[in-house]
Amino acid sequence: MAISIDKQTLKALREKRKVFIARARENIKANNAIIKKIREQLATEPKTVPEIAQALEMETAKVLRFISGLKKYGEVAEGPKEGDYFKYQLAQK
Repeated sequence: MAISIDKQTLKALREKRKVFIARARENIKANNAIIKKIREQLATEPKTVPEIAQALEMETAKVLRFISGLKKYGEVAEGPKEGDYFKYQLAQK
């Protein structure tokens, strides 16, 4: 059973959601910028989360969330432990 929605309804719906879509795009752009900065930090040498956070002037917890995501998707690899923290490096592709 196909649902038929007229053009006016779709246009109204798009207009209503415009603010939310714009906010989502801004968040994606900001997150991609942070990921790029983290990759730049790890491009030269392995670093711990606190080292990355200090270099980027970000909260350690926020950097850890990004590192966890990058690790989950194979972008970052966990290296040897230094004190209480693991060193992270870009994963080999």
